[in-house]
Amino acid sequence: MAKLAYILAASHSGSTLLSMLLGSHPQLATIGEINLSPQAMGSLDRYRCSCGELIGQCEFWKKVQQGMAARGHDFDLSNAGTDFKWVNSRYARRLLRPMYRGPVTEAIRDAALSISPTWREQQSTLQRRNAALVSTALEITGAQALVDSSKIGLRLKYLLRNAELDVRVIRLMRDGRAVALTYMDPAGFADAKDPNRRAGGMGGSRANERLQMAKAAFEWRRHVEEAEQLLRSLRPSQWIELRYEEYCSQPEETLARIFRFLGVESSHQPNTFRSVRQHVVGNGMRLDTTSEIQCDERWRTQLTERDLQVFDEIAGDANRRYRYE
Repeated sequence: MAKLAYILAASHSGSTLLSMLLGSHPQLATIGEINLSPQAMGSLDRYRCSCGELIGQCEFWKKVQQGMAARGHDFDLSNAGTDFKWVNSRYARRLLRPMYRGPVTEAIRDAALSISPTWREQQSTLQRRNAALVSTALEITGAQALVDSSKIGLRLKYLLRNAELDVRVIRLMRDGRAVALTYMDPAGFADAKDPNRRAGGMGGSRANERLQMAKAAFEWRRHVEEAEQLLRSLRPSQWIELRYEEYCSQPEETLARIFRFLGVESSHQPNTFRSVRQHVVGNGMRLDTTSEIQCDERWRTQLTERDLQVFDEIAGDANRRYRYE
């Protein structure tokens, strides 16, 4: 089986940085978010790989296309066929819209999905394509395990059912107030430092993605609850938990713990992770140039007293449960 390390987190929790730190290890690799949603990729004519090349001109992704073809799969980044929610059935897409909600509700969802012949057929295809992409990336890089920073709980549910994958879960936490700020202004607080490199290298304000604090706090809390439900179904040996703030302040010690969990050499130092040529899709910070690891706590100065009050009313108890005071 191909080994996959899956980062489970709320979006904008530092998963892209973590995946690149892990991917700098010679026995690990990452291509970022293997989910490869057509909506997230946007215009491929302008989308840049983390190596700096336009993704359509990147030699690595050309090798991926060739490797997938050798495994019997046509592969096009504009419609990669790895997103479990991207199926040709409006009925199935509607059922796949809600986040993971626990074993009883998921059993009901599975029963309802089983009625759809389109879902039954495409689910099998999706599983084969995901396994083929993992195997292809491992073959090209020569790594022992691939890191997937897709974060999505429902995606993890299906990957755990894939008989061709050995999935290990890295549960990543970050102070909910910091995450909420990124939802309120994703371009300013969760993207490349250079405005021209944001939104996959295309630039833009991402104004249409901005949320008010009430919605932002709810979104973060819901992601936390989703992860808690999923992890209850796993054996302790299948997952590990870490904090964004922890790996920023103590990267060597924290990453050594993850390396041991993944069964690779734990003495690797990630200090110059950007010197390793990687081919990552996802959050725009992959296009930054510094290897300096800094803990972003701008929420302490950017959120108003009212913002903090609203967050506390909606998600403060969940934040304190993870010792964020």
